[in-house]
Amino acid sequence: MAKALHVGIIAGEPSGDMLAGGLMRELNRQNPNIRFSGIGGKHMLAQGLTSLVDMDELSVMGLVEVLGRLPRLLRVKHQVLDHFETDVPDVFIGVDAPDFNLRIETVLKQRGIKTVHYVSPTVWAWREKRIHKIAKATNLVLGLFPFEAAIYQHYNVPYKFVGHTLADSIPLHDDGLNIRKALEIHAEQPVLALLPGSRKGEVNALLLEFLRAAQITGQHFTVQQQRLMVLIPAANDARKQQIVEILQDYAMTNPLLFDYKITDGQSRECLLAANAVLIASGTATLEAMLCKRPMVVAYKMARLTRFMMGYLYKPKYFSLPNLLGDRALVTELLQAEVNADNLAKHLIPLFGSEGKELQQIFTDIHQDLKRDADKQAAEAVLSLISVSK
Repeated sequence: MAKALHVGIIAGEPSGDMLAGGLMRELNRQNPNIRFSGIGGKHMLAQGLTSLVDMDELSVMGLVEVLGRLPRLLRVKHQVLDHFETDVPDVFIGVDAPDFNLRIETVLKQRGIKTVHYVSPTVWAWREKRIHKIAKATNLVLGLFPFEAAIYQHYNVPYKFVGHTLADSIPLHDDGLNIRKALEIHAEQPVLALLPGSRKGEVNALLLEFLRAAQITGQHFTVQQQRLMVLIPAANDARKQQIVEILQDYAMTNPLLFDYKITDGQSRECLLAANAVLIASGTATLEAMLCKRPMVVAYKMARLTRFMMGYLYKPKYFSLPNLLGDRALVTELLQAEVNADNLAKHLIPLFGSEGKELQQIFTDIHQDLKRDADKQAAEAVLSLISVSK
């Protein structure tokens, strides 16, 4: 039997784990004699990954926030490089997590190993000169969004737009009625989904203000003799416990003007069941858009990070729906703007005609991103290896 193809692959957070899992599944389909080692989560483990450390070791965000984790990240980096020096991969794929993965890719490329970076770093948004670091680290960049291609063409760095797996897996049209039935929610009940993020720091920064906004929204519907339902998907057990504690503390002094359900994961189901969404900035906003649900996007970060981003960040928008639409399709709120009154002011109109107007625009963007991404990404990786041999 021929020697198994060895793919090194690392993802640093749940969104990357999902992308990597789909790519690995397709690689397994196209080449059954294959094995994977690196770092990943449940989706990658399900495809046969041998993970060197827990993926949570890499799940950190922000210019300032990463500093406290730096010693541990450096130890993991050396552990990974030692592993791949002993067990040399035929190709290495870094999935997102550019601050970590580009360092790994640079060393491995210098060793003669073909490297792929899946999910373009935001060179189109800030720190454009990183493109030179990317060129040094990778043989190929696989990108999720069409607007990224121009900067790679400008610097003559190999890039392929493969689309997004979420666009492939989410139907173009779904009214959410079957989901509501499964969740035991009446078809006519107003439903708000709260997605305060998958990280502990995000939930601590956003959830309480989200609950206060839900209370104001619930009061609005109480006047109309309706009862608001709030859905909160928990990314994992730790986040679920955190959400429960914050909600219970809030409810002790604030009789709730809404019903609620906290789900184990099921973010997509919560989005599809919702009329409107209050959401942390990130990949989840793309999922909400692909589910055709109107949203208010909010984010809080460390003060120094926000100060630095004010100088470094180039685009007018930070949420993916607005970046993909190249206009202000959804409300974006940052820092002090993220307060209950402000959130509710923008949220309540989304339960009416404003929300319906966005559905067709979101559908058009969805069709642009629907490219069978897993298959295209796997073919690009295997082509890179075959060309090099």
